[in-house]
Amino acid sequence: MRDPAFRTTRARLELADVLGRHAEDYIRHHDGHLGRVERRVMSAIMACRTAILGGHVETCTACRASRIAYNSCRNRHCPKCQGPARTRWLAARERELLPVPYFHVVFTVPAPVGAIAFQNKAVVYTILFKAAAEALTTLAANPRRLGAEIGAVAVLHTWGQALTHHPHLHCVVPGGGLAPDGARWVHGRANFFLAVKPLARLFRRLFLERLAAAFDQGELRFFGDLATLADRNNFAGDLATLRRSNWVVYAKKPFGGPAQVLAYLGRYTHRVAIANSRLVSCDQDHVAFTWKDYRRNGAVRVMRLTPDEFIRRFLLHTLPDGFHRIRHFGFLANGHRAAKLALARALLETVDETEPADAAASASATESAHQATTDRAAPTCPICGVASFA
Repeated sequence: MRDPAFRTTRARLELADVLGRHAEDYIRHHDGHLGRVERRVMSAIMACRTAILGGHVETCTACRASRIAYNSCRNRHCPKCQGPARTRWLAARERELLPVPYFHVVFTVPAPVGAIAFQNKAVVYTILFKAAAEALTTLAANPRRLGAEIGAVAVLHTWGQALTHHPHLHCVVPGGGLAPDGARWVHGRANFFLAVKPLARLFRRLFLERLAAAFDQGELRFFGDLATLADRNNFAGDLATLRRSNWVVYAKKPFGGPAQVLAYLGRYTHRVAIANSRLVSCDQDHVAFTWKDYRRNGAVRVMRLTPDEFIRRFLLHTLPDGFHRIRHFGFLANGHRAAKLALARALLETVDETEPADAAASASATESAHQATTDRAAPTCPICGVASFA
């Protein structure tokens, strides 16, 4: 018999609670505009770790008390299901780190492109990945720049702190690359990767060329406020304006080492639009959550939205089925990553080809990253206080 101390209720507010209270009204009010993906995401989050998905018995290895643990939905938009996936992904990335500086490069697009992207997610998000990858690899291969084949991990984020639609790409890039003949490793400068102004111009050109090609091939759809863009002349006019505007690409300071790279990746790769920890309150009229106001030096503030608006903003960030929001390119591309990494390690004269340099620091960072980024703490036995369920 299950001890009454093992309660299934939760002390803190979760996204599932907000949806459980307000999703029915939202679906009724927006029935004609909700797609299959959005409906499935809401359903999965509400069912996650409840009796709806079934469960299993967990037993404390210390005091032998037992409890029922309900199964997870494993939906990638669910804030409760990213911890285990993140842990497995980080373990694989730890084995791939090289003993070189790493840089963080961010690609973003102007608001008019973001609007087109929202109505054509799969097409435009793919263009974002391809244009950023080509811009980085092309500029780095230029002998006047780095003159090497680089590699990168790219992660798509579509949200800002206020849950508005803001598609951008985070790229983590080793500081250097393989020489064209594969005979040596080309080291970059310690505190500088690539000049961002020519990188931004190249990214803009490559992106708009691909966007124009997608229009010509009939891959873009426009409706609502963007319906006029279905006309070729109107679309061409918008592209001309976008070619004259400044596109934002920026590179942050290099990471301190492999340990910092892992800690960063742990925070970014499997993040969803809003974590449960940011939710403050929910009632019939409002949902309140914390957000960082970067216009005021990152001050933490509380935003209150109507439940309808909160759910609408959250659903802006659902991704199409089968779309990969983490991608590798350059010498880290999936098809040849193992071989190119082995070559890079040999050229860098690492001691052990199977482990990254600074292995102790990397292992420590992996452990701390896992702990810091898991959305819920390890289950603790309420009887004996030991986190040892099996």
